Amino acid sequence: MPSLRAAAIEALAASDLDAKVRATSEAARLWRGRTVSLREPRDPVLPDRPGRPERPELVAPRLLKKRSLNTVNGRIALIHALAHIELNAIDLALDIAARFAAMSIPPSFFDNWMQVAADEARHFTLLRNRLKTLGADYGDLPAHDGLWQSATDTSGDLISRLAIVPLVLEARGLDVTPGLAAKLREFGDEDTAAILDVIYHDEKTHVAVGAKWFRFFCARAGVNAADRFRSLVQEHFHGHVRPPFNDAARAAAGLTPFFYRSLSSASMSR
Repeated sequence: MPSLRAAAIEALAASDLDAKVRATSEAARLWRGRTVSLREPRDPVLPDRPGRPERPELVAPRLLKKRSLNTVNGRIALIHALAHIELNAIDLALDIAARFAAMSIPPSFFDNWMQVAADEARHFTLLRNRLKTLGADYGDLPAHDGLWQSATDTSGDLISRLAIVPLVLEARGLDVTPGLAAKLREFGDEDTAAILDVIYHDEKTHVAVGAKWFRFFCARAGVNAADRFRSLVQEHFHGHVRPPFNDAARAAAGLTPFFYRSLSSASMSR
């Protein structure tokens, strides 16, 4: 039987989208049933980059066009962008489980992140299926590669990965997703809005997982979690931490304003 690390690497390396989703779900199932070990000496090497299909074309973020949600093409562009985020989220969750499997970490850490990976695979499938109902598919539009850059920048340090991926990138989803769902409903797109409701519900759990383990490792190292978070964001995050913030949802997930409000002020001053 493969180890969890081997199964996660297999899913991470898969370039076929359907194969990646299936392998991710299977890896989560095997680990949840405790039918595989965490790691084995013969596990494959972790790839530098996840497997990807030939499309979409990856371009600089500034080259991506913004379109009105009041048109079908505009909604396709939004759904495509969200699907790209979810595909990266699958690989980020797989990578954190595989990359740090040799560390001294409670098994529940891997329980949490394989559930996140399975959730992201489900989200991607929902969004891709919605694209298909609108006459499109993932890969039809260009996308950017900034999300995986975060994985590269934090590849050597688990606590940095936790700070940037769940507590900055995914927490941003808590801020913007409810507004996007509301706008889609204004334009009569209940089907896409309902998918965003599912994603928003699960994002709360994912941010909570990140916050729980970030606090755990900070406590184990004897450092203040909020102070450490701010220093890591300033070191590793290349974007801006800007309002508006969904303070209630963030706080419910364990990310209180004390963590990020001063970062917002610093971003606005640059």
